[in-house]
Parts: sequence; structure tokens; C-alpha cells
Amino acid sequence: MNHTREVEVVVIGAGQAGLSAAYHLRRTGFEPGRDVVVLDRSPAPGGAWQFRWPSLTYGKVHGMHSLPGMELTGADPARPSAEVVSAYFAAYERAFDLRVRRPVGVRAVREGAAGRLLVETSAGIWSTRALINATGTWDRPFWPRYPGQETFRGRQVHTAGYAGPEEFAGQRVVVVGGGASGTQHLLEIAPYAAATTWVTRRPPVFREGPFDEDAGRAAVALVEERVRRGLPPRSVVSVTGLPLNDAIREGLATGVLDRQPMFDRITPDGVAWQDGRRVSADVILWATGFRPAVDHLAPLRLREPGGGIRLEGTRVAADPRVHLVGYGPSASTVGANRAGRAAVRDIRRLLTEPRPLAA
Repeated sequence: MNHTREVEVVVIGAGQAGLSAAYHLRRTGFEPGRDVVVLDRSPAPGGAWQFRWPSLTYGKVHGMHSLPGMELTGADPARPSAEVVSAYFAAYERAFDLRVRRPVGVRAVREGAAGRLLVETSAGIWSTRALINATGTWDRPFWPRYPGQETFRGRQVHTAGYAGPEEFAGQRVVVVGGGASGTQHLLEIAPYAAATTWVTRRPPVFREGPFDEDAGRAAVALVEERVRRGLPPRSVVSVTGLPLNDAIREGLATGVLDRQPMFDRITPDGVAWQDGRRVSADVILWATGFRPAVDHLAPLRLREPGGGIRLEGTRVAADPRVHLVGYGPSASTVGANRAGRAAVRDIRRLLTEPRPLAA
């Protein structure tokens, strides 16, 4: 389409954070299709959840919070989380008539005329007074680089491409990463694989006891401090540690979760350490996380010298028209809900302020 469409607010992304923002926009009087448009690059409802591996059942999901205004109830814990959450998100979009446009890829956000932003997409251009960016991280898997990586004759897989444990049957697997995905992969793969080796940059921290509201607030505050300083965000999980549940205890007892320090280089047939130790491998599984998918915002020059985007709440410090939700401290499902509400409250103030008279 050649013409530019004007709206008050563009929401990029229809995962937990984007749908929360869209709900609060509608609730405060913004009409979908007229005042606000929600753009999503995924083929169907469900956000990043729709791409999760089938063995990640809903019962294995930690801390999935319902979207505002509609509870997720009665889900079968044995059903794949991708199916449960995708069906829930689809029902939510219908219930509140959010009119999400998909699949629409956002290529760039640029400065427009008269204080507006131009959102350039695969479906045309939108001109907007405010932007809520809720693109998450799934589209930017992080692949570390190590000497010799290009010589490895086996297969290298990232969590983003993990399809389930059966594909590792009879193979020697090195799992890299000390987060929740790394431990889940190991516990699933071990019964199928010929051998598993777990390596992490830092010793994993296992958390005993309940993770109460005070602990959650303290963890979020640590992540929030980084984005306030304009540093790249760390995940909330990275500062909370791993919950020491029954599955983790069994993995520690059986030696499946026998953590080794990070290798120094990759060889054609495995990995090696400076002290001469080697491990043969058919597969290296990189459970090394993701980075925020914000490259389309590059034309706005929002990054600080520290490499991150500095936020004041959800508002970008360098441009009050732009809000990031599901970024840094709001990357959890409950955090995304709160961030969506906060962003809408701030945007409503921005859009109702008197505009300066033209010279």
C-alpha cells in the first residue's frame, strides 16, 4: 500500500506485553483500527509461546500470569504450553476485539513530520503520535562465539530451534547455559542421549524456598536499575536463581546436572579446555538466551553509550513518545501486564497535553 495511515498509537508485538497494552488502550477509549493498530509479525496468536517445543507442557511453565480482564483457567497441565497459550491469546483478542494485524513485519521506525513517528512495515506505513514496542526477544537468539566454532563437524542448535528431546537420541550432547532452558533441556535430553555435558560461564545458583512477592520486587529492582542507567538489560531469572524443585534435585543427585566450567574452544569433534581436557560431541545445544528485538528502532538513535536504551518506567528517556514493554524489568508475564497499563497511562497524558502552537 502506498498511502500512509494515521493513528494515535501503534503497538508492535502481540505477546503478553502487547496484548496487555492493547487492552488498556481500548479500556481508556482508544478504538482499535481507528485510534490504535496492533502489528504482529507472527503467523498466529500466541506470541513467542506458539514456537515453544511440544515437550514444554503447561504444567512445566513457571509463573504464567493471566492477561488483564480475562483469566486463563482450566488448562490441562499435560497439554503443550504452545497450544494452551496460543488458544488463550486468540480468545483474548476476540473477546476484546483487538483487531491484531498479522503477519506484519516492522522494518523501521523513523522520525516523521509534525512530531509524528513513521512505522515502516511489510504492510505499508503508519504515522503515529506514540509507539508501544512489545517485540520481546524470541526473534534474536544469542549465539556466543568461541574459537574453532566454524570447524565443528556436528550440529549446533539454539533453544529457539529446539524441537524436543527425541532428536538427540543416541547422540553426545553438550548443553551450554545455566538458565531455566538449559536445565530443562538437560533433564529432558538425558534419557535419550548417549551422553550429556553441561557447561556454564558461572556456577548456577539454586534458590531454596518460596519466591515471594518481596523477593520478586527485589529481583525486578536490580534489572530496573540497569535500564535506568542505559545498560543492556539482564533477565529477571538471571538475578533470581533457579528454583530447587524435585526435578532439579533429582538431576543433581543423578549427575545429569553436573555443571562444568565453560570450555575454551570448540574442536571438529567436540569441545576442549585449556588444561587439556576434551569432551566429544555430536551436538552443541546453545541455551544461551535472547537479546531484545529492537533493531527496527535504530533510526531513532535511542541507545545510550552503555549499549542499552535508558528507560524511565516504560518511557524511553530520549524520546517520550516511545515506550518499551516486556523489556528488562517487565520481561516476565506479570511484569508485562503492569508495564502495559503504565505505558498507556503515560501515553494518555502525553496525547492530552496541549500541543505547542506552530511558529
